This record gives sequence, structure tokens and C-alpha cells, in this order.
Amino acid sequence: MNIKNIVVLLALSGTVLQSCSKLDLPPVDQIDASKAFRNLEDVNMGVLGAYAVLNSGWIDAVAVVADEAMLPTENTVSNTSSHRWIYDSSSGSVTSAFYDLYMPVGRANLVLEAIPKLSIGSGEQNLLNQYQAELLALRAYSHFELLRGYASSYAPDGMGVPYMKKYEVTYPGRPTVQSNFDDIFADLKAAKELMPDGFSDNSRITKTAISAIQARVALYAKKWDEASSFATEVIAKEPLAPKNDFGKIWKDESQAELVWRLPRLIGESRVGAAFYRETGDIVLYAPSFKLINLFGTTVQRNDDVRFVSYIKYDANRPTGKSQYSVEKYTGGKAGYRGLADIKLFRTAEMYLIRAEAELEKGNGATALSAGAKDLNDLRAARIYNYIAQNFVDKQSLLNAIYNERFKELAFEGHRFFDLKRRGLPVERTAQDAINTVGAIKLEPTAAQYCFPIPAEEMKVNKSMEQNPNYGGK
Repeated sequence: MNIKNIVVLLALSGTVLQSCSKLDLPPVDQIDASKAFRNLEDVNMGVLGAYAVLNSGWIDAVAVVADEAMLPTENTVSNTSSHRWIYDSSSGSVTSAFYDLYMPVGRANLVLEAIPKLSIGSGEQNLLNQYQAELLALRAYSHFELLRGYASSYAPDGMGVPYMKKYEVTYPGRPTVQSNFDDIFADLKAAKELMPDGFSDNSRITKTAISAIQARVALYAKKWDEASSFATEVIAKEPLAPKNDFGKIWKDESQAELVWRLPRLIGESRVGAAFYRETGDIVLYAPSFKLINLFGTTVQRNDDVRFVSYIKYDANRPTGKSQYSVEKYTGGKAGYRGLADIKLFRTAEMYLIRAEAELEKGNGATALSAGAKDLNDLRAARIYNYIAQNFVDKQSLLNAIYNERFKELAFEGHRFFDLKRRGLPVERTAQDAINTVGAIKLEPTAAQYCFPIPAEEMKVNKSMEQNPNYGGK
């Protein structure tokens, strides 16, 4: 294996030039991928290199701009403008993901282009199929995450994001959201057909993980039958965590119900650092009272295994300090607070996807019953002494499902996009708005309701179109 060649190639693919348009000149020291990737070990290194640049995604950005976190008075040091919806195309807090998410796309494309030229030995085809499946699914996942953040809307004719299928310098325009969905579904279908059934490492993409990605994408595309079917595939393979194991998931002591996770080792970025700074003992962003109150009374909170796993209450913090903090990403490594594996897909989300899809795809009592069953089953797995709830109409159940998503998926990068899916404003309570400087309600018509394309991209790529109300073409 030519380590030098692999390292050089992966370093090159770490820039965005292969995926979008930062430069119009190819690097003079680029090495032919067919010469760098000469055997399965080389290809595996390329796959791992693509995984290596995945990060926490939308977790911190979504928490800050949505209504699931509030800005404590003690935070005078970190990212207050985004919380107040003061951001534009030059604001790294909301634009950095544009380049971050194209990095794994570029690395995946580089390896995918080398695979057809590879000579493999007898019995190696199954493993090569696995690697190719991982790369296709990773490409689809990254583009979908880009779509969630940067689409002008989720309507089929909305402006999507460039879908990059080759490692090349180019100046792409923006296809429609529907075109993005078509490409994403095509990549995932191809990946699923290639992926061996027996591969089960949840730190990488498996066939079950592909089903989970398909379910999430289908939900956004409003393909209700597909969303329900794909979610069912995941539920059949990966059961919900028992109550006594749930808290261990967030300490990285259990992998119950984890479909796909990104391991985080000592020395790597800490997802929990977005919410708490050890130096100075500063809660940067606290759980919103809007979220806290959804968990009900003190007795109800104590019965819900999610509350103590997600939210910490400390009455002994000094005056002026938040008594609540985000516990979800404290992690379990002593001396490394905030260092925790990133849980990209969990079975719980599949129950909520199927509940919503079943409700939306049907009419009458049958749809209501199917949606309510999944919601009640999830709650029963999370809440001691839970009594199943009956719902009299579609809207009341839909609201309950969204509130359950708010609680179950808190601080996992979903809340802002869930509101956007329904065309609802971001609304903060007065209790949560003490430091927002008037940023209480973000209407769907506001520019900040979708994130801007980075100014650098707009400057270099004349084919790119900016999202509404940010200026530019």
C-alpha cells in the first residue's frame, strides 16, 4: 500500500475545490487515484478518510437558532449573534457546514472513481461492494444534510444544493429540491443493493443505517409509504433501548438502539463544547424552559428517563449562573467533559418517522390508530408508569408527534428543520428570551429561516444563486 499517495490524496480531498468551486486551477501535485488506490486496503483507507471529516453536523447550529436552547447571562463569550438571528452569508456559525459537508462528498467521489479501475483478487468482491456502498450512502447523507440547511424551502421546486458526483473543479448552479431528492434516493438505492447483509459495525454505514437514512429523507420528501416502510426495516433490526440502558447511551457505555454513530476519541472535537465551557465554568447554552416544561411536572420529569439523561439541574450554581445545563453530551470519559460519540441515527427517530408517516398517508381511524401506537410505544419505553394516550383527531396527534420529536431528539440537530418542514415560525417564550435582544419570533418569510450560501462561494461561483432576502443574485 502506498501510504504517501493515500495521504496526499486525502489531504487534497479535504479541501472543497473538488466538490464546489473555490479555485479554478487543479493542484499540481495531485496523484492519479487509480495509482493511489490499488487494493482493498487502500480503498478502506479512502473510506475511513471520508468518514474522518464527518463532524457533529447541525447539532450546535440548530440548537442555537431554534427554540430548544436559551442564552444564559453568563455566556458573554460564544456565538450570541446566531441566537439572535443576526447572521448573513459571512457568518461562519451558519455557513461553515456548507464546506464541511462537501468534504466527505469529495473524498467519497475520489475513491468511487478509482473503484472501477481496481484489480481485485478472488473472494474480494463482497468487501469491495461494501466499501462502494458505504461511499454512495455517505455521499447521499452529506448532500441531504446540505439540503436540510441550505435549501430555500423543502418544496419540490425550491432551490436545492449542487449534487456532486465527480471529483472535479466545477462551478455548479442550484438544481431543484426534487432533483436533489432524486439523486439522494438513487445513491441510497444503489448502496443498499451493494451492501452485504452481514456487515453490522454501527460506527460505519450498514444496510440498516441506509434504511434509516432513507426513512429520514422520505419523511422530508413527504413520501409517506416509503418513510414508513424504511423505518419499519430499522425497527425490525434494532429495538429500542431498555429504560435502564438509556442513560448509558449518552455516557458511551451502551450502544443500545444506535443505528449509526461517529466515535469520538481523546484529542478529537467535543460536541458538548457547544453547550458548556470548562474554563470559567460557563454554560454557553442551556436547555430552553420551553423544552423543560414539555417534560411536565417534577414527578413526570423523574419518571422520564430522557429528562435526567438530557438535562442537568444544579441548584448550587452561583447567582447569575444557569441552574440548568445540557447533560446529553457530557460524555463518559473522565477529565474530558463534552467528549462523546455523535449519535447520527437512533431507533427512536424511526418510531417517530413511522408515526408521522402512517398518520399522513391515511385517513380516519386506521391512520390515527397506527400513528398513536408508535407514539405510545416510544413513550412507554421512556416513561415509567406510562398510560397510553388516545387521540381524537389527526391534528392533535400530529402536534403530539412533533412535541415528542422536540423532547426525544433534543440537541440532535432536528428541531429547526422540523419547524421548517411544517412552515412554522421559531417562537421563544419570554422566559427564554431574556438575552435575545428582541429575537423572539422568526417567521418563515425571514431570510434567516434558511441558512445563507457562503459569501466566498457566491463570489467565486457565478452560477450560484443566493437564498431569498440575503442579497445577491
